[in-house]
Amino acid sequence: MHAPDQTDLLTLLGTGLAVVGLDGRVAWLNPALGEVLDVGPRTAQGQELAVLMRAPSLSAQLARVLAERRGFHLRGLALGLRGREVSADVSLQPIDDERVLVEVHPLAHDVASGATPLSATLRGFAHEVKNPLAGLRGAAQLLQRRVGDDDLRQLAGMVIAEADRLAALADGLLRHRGAARIGPVSVHELLDRLEGLVVAEPDAPRVRHDFDPSLPDSVGDTDRLMQVLLNLTRNAGQAGASTITLRTRVEHGARLGDRTVRAALRIDVMDDGAGVPDDLRDSLFQPLVSGRPDGTGLGLALSREIALEHGGDLRYTSRPGETVFSLYLPMERTHE
Repeated sequence: MHAPDQTDLLTLLGTGLAVVGLDGRVAWLNPALGEVLDVGPRTAQGQELAVLMRAPSLSAQLARVLAERRGFHLRGLALGLRGREVSADVSLQPIDDERVLVEVHPLAHDVASGATPLSATLRGFAHEVKNPLAGLRGAAQLLQRRVGDDDLRQLAGMVIAEADRLAALADGLLRHRGAARIGPVSVHELLDRLEGLVVAEPDAPRVRHDFDPSLPDSVGDTDRLMQVLLNLTRNAGQAGASTITLRTRVEHGARLGDRTVRAALRIDVMDDGAGVPDDLRDSLFQPLVSGRPDGTGLGLALSREIALEHGGDLRYTSRPGETVFSLYLPMERTHE
């Protein structure tokens, strides 16, 4: 076995892994377990794993593994994660006389409502797209320098900006820096930028606005929210929409997951396309589910995951000629 801190393979695995020393403190932790514990791998180093997992009984089990030099499997271990108790199957295996390999599998019924098992898939996908993105950016830079037409230079600049945004998202997935980088978001400026990207595409649908002018600025990760909205508008175009309507509203007393918030920002992406096929309605947000032969099935699953990490939700209603995807974001950021 390679030393974990030198093994890219272990870092990219979707299974939560940690290496713990004699004192029960973390010597190494991969991004997948960092996601479960809501802590960065570097931050976790040197901390007691039992404290990070809020499972006091784990300390004695770790000591027992080293004392008896054999592995243990803990079924349904109660963990106090993200402000609530969840269960996980935890495997403990001795590496040598001083180290234990810990493997954590959160039980599916304890995953937050609507969450998707997507993170490992996305990290693998992000790894694959980094090199093509770099080539795309380089080609766009060359075009920007060589063309004399201002409009073409502007389009090349748009390609560069989008390649940079996607590369940043890929880097974030590979390093998995944990929670979204929350900051102020001017929703209508974001939607104006979205419109510019939509209409720049070939055979672009017409874009209409139905904005609430009194809407205040929100908070969130601008790049990730843009990714959600861009996925929705592109899906609408691929469903044959001739018109996309971008609508903003405030919804009071909105139910988001297992809680009700006083007010939520709702961004609707409405289109007049063919609608969601009947056989996909119950699985639409699951990874690798797509209604197109050339689809990856990642866009909507990722979009739902981003909405959830913002404390919000992504929902839809659909019939032929009218499909509405609604992104909900709480007006007040909560810390769980």
